Amino acid sequence: MPREFDPEGIVRALTENEVDCIYIGGWAAGLLGSPFPTSDVDITPNSERENLTRLSAALRQMEARIRTQGVEDGLPFSHDADRLAAVGVWNLVTRFGDFDISFVPTGTTGWPDLEKDAVTVTAYGLSVRLASLADIIRSKQATNRPKDQRVLPVLREILASRYQR
Repeated sequence: MPREFDPEGIVRALTENEVDCIYIGGWAAGLLGSPFPTSDVDITPNSERENLTRLSAALRQMEARIRTQGVEDGLPFSHDADRLAAVGVWNLVTRFGDFDISFVPTGTTGWPDLEKDAVTVTAYGLSVRLASLADIIRSKQATNRPKDQRVLPVLREILASRYQR
């Protein structure tokens, strides 16, 4: 399975399957002005059963497999709405690159928390909902990984510059 990062393929599969989700993490931050490259797409899906059924269909379209160290193509897994809902975080590899699903991103309380300040933008000619830059910062700060700590000063600066206009 090719693993060249193609975020458009992931976004199109989610959109075509009408998955209700909020994009989070580095890819979303990039659309909000972050200069830092990323190598995956992260989402928080609406956890309603019908939506998770559509997410499962999108995962099949993307040929999603569980990402695991030492196994380049990932491990196959069976999924449906119930199985997806039973796990809090899915780290996947798809034919479009790495794709992560987090029902309750660190530093948030999940979908309802992120939805209230989500912003809608256009990416690849498609309408996508992103977590607000403040929520992305909050999550990265709570995660406290070295890679997140490196980008936080710039993300905070971008956010502050929006309020100074």
